[in-house]
Amino acid sequence: MTSPRKTWGFSSMRSRTRPPLDEGENYFRRRLFSSFRSDRQRSQGEEDDADKRRTFSDTEIETNKGVFLSSEDQPEVGAMKRFSTLFSSFRGKISKDRTGKELDLPASTELSSVEEKAKEPRYASGQFFFEYLVVVRPKKTKDGIYEPQIIYQFPKRDGMVRFQKEEEEKTLKALTLFCFPEGVNWAPLTEYPSETFSFVLTDVDGTRKNGYCRRLLPDGKGARLPEAYCIISNLACFGLFSKIFDEVEQRRKIAMAMIYPFMQSLRESAFPAPGHTVNIKSFIPDRGTEIISLTRPTDSWLEHVDFRTLFKCLSDDEVLQVFAATVLERRIIFIADELGTLSQVIHAVTVLLYPFIWQHTLISIVPEILIDVVMAPTPYLLGVQKSLADQATDQTELLVVDLSEGRKQTFIKSMGDEDTILPHKLKDEIKQALSAKNENSSLEELNRVVPEAFLPFFIKTVGHFSKYIVRNGKDQPGEFQRTNFCKAIESKSTRRFVKKFVQTQMFDLFVQEIEQRPASQDGTGFFDKKIAEYHKKMREKAKKH
Repeated sequence: MTSPRKTWGFSSMRSRTRPPLDEGENYFRRRLFSSFRSDRQRSQGEEDDADKRRTFSDTEIETNKGVFLSSEDQPEVGAMKRFSTLFSSFRGKISKDRTGKELDLPASTELSSVEEKAKEPRYASGQFFFEYLVVVRPKKTKDGIYEPQIIYQFPKRDGMVRFQKEEEEKTLKALTLFCFPEGVNWAPLTEYPSETFSFVLTDVDGTRKNGYCRRLLPDGKGARLPEAYCIISNLACFGLFSKIFDEVEQRRKIAMAMIYPFMQSLRESAFPAPGHTVNIKSFIPDRGTEIISLTRPTDSWLEHVDFRTLFKCLSDDEVLQVFAATVLERRIIFIADELGTLSQVIHAVTVLLYPFIWQHTLISIVPEILIDVVMAPTPYLLGVQKSLADQATDQTELLVVDLSEGRKQTFIKSMGDEDTILPHKLKDEIKQALSAKNENSSLEELNRVVPEAFLPFFIKTVGHFSKYIVRNGKDQPGEFQRTNFCKAIESKSTRRFVKKFVQTQMFDLFVQEIEQRPASQDGTGFFDKKIAEYHKKMREKAKKH
């Protein structure tokens, strides 16, 4: 019996309703990077507890159907028609490779899953490390240009029926867009700095596959082409996969065949629970059998984020302006030379939104062939390489952030009000909390200081939400009293901000989730506990005075 066909999109979709979640452990898994879909749609259904919160996008490309408009889209019909025309053109581009030949991709701009399998609990002991590893390298075509091609894959899939094999081939071929997003602009090199970055593929039902890539110049003499190692996994743990890449890289220097036994041992090992370690045995000639220890961070909701790049590229004031624009779900483009800079910064920005989740288009690294996505009229977070900046900065009503070294200015384009969006007092409190870090702060220090700086902002602005969820019965869905919720805020500046924030998709879906979860789960989430801790401190402080 064969599994039903399953398709993957370059980006996440947007969902109107989401099942309840355990906010603590599963937070980060739900915040990953995705690429490119363009239809608003609902996503419902029961999922295992560790796979419940997703990142969704506002735009989804639908096979042969143009762009669907929901009721809330109707006022923007003109813009969406133009967007539909753009995507019709885009489908023509994506259906051809960079040489102009037809590319054997799925009928739509969706990626195909490698294999249908039963869902496994995420962030739990017993989960496999990865689905597969591929090595991609630009190869010279008959036309004299370099096209990225997969030169190695592990494991090789056996026993698949024809359509599954075809779908896998299309998926792997499409992955080269993200391993080498620059397009055909390659030539043999003698020097090339190694870089690591990530992306996410999201199924129409919200199921995620994370792509981790490392690009480097293989050992050798003379000019040669770089290679990209790409691991596809449904697990979010950038630090662990970076260490795995280190091991793969060492073995590649000896021979491609040396990768196999290590990856086989890794695949047979269970993914550790937070705070636990798994030991992998691996043999290397001249070194014998080695034990490689892979430890998963205890704070799993931060295990895939590195704030160092964000605060290295931007000042605290600049980070706050980006944060303000992101909170109001605006169109934001980040420009940088390095792929790792783009993916790390965009990912860190989305984490600042906790407990809320970016619900719109999010592409950490926009491949050259997809650059027209900057014309989308709906909110997005995009990472664009410096070489494509001219094609991405001719739009209006957006924030363009230059992250490159030696830049003349950070904000190439802006709306002009980014510095006034956040309530002044609360913004100063964030800046004061961020002052606890310095240029030499370790990753662990930043992972403590940064969340402690931004999380109180949401506690103080919307942390009273639970008082305005009314239930008619213990097992009945709740109803959020939006008007009374806003009126309850005493500070005028905070109330003005919240009135704008409650209109965002991220707040809307956050509230829907609270409304739908069982009453027995009220107050049990990570954010709920932080709110309780804050109020306890305030009561203790009041007693002292």
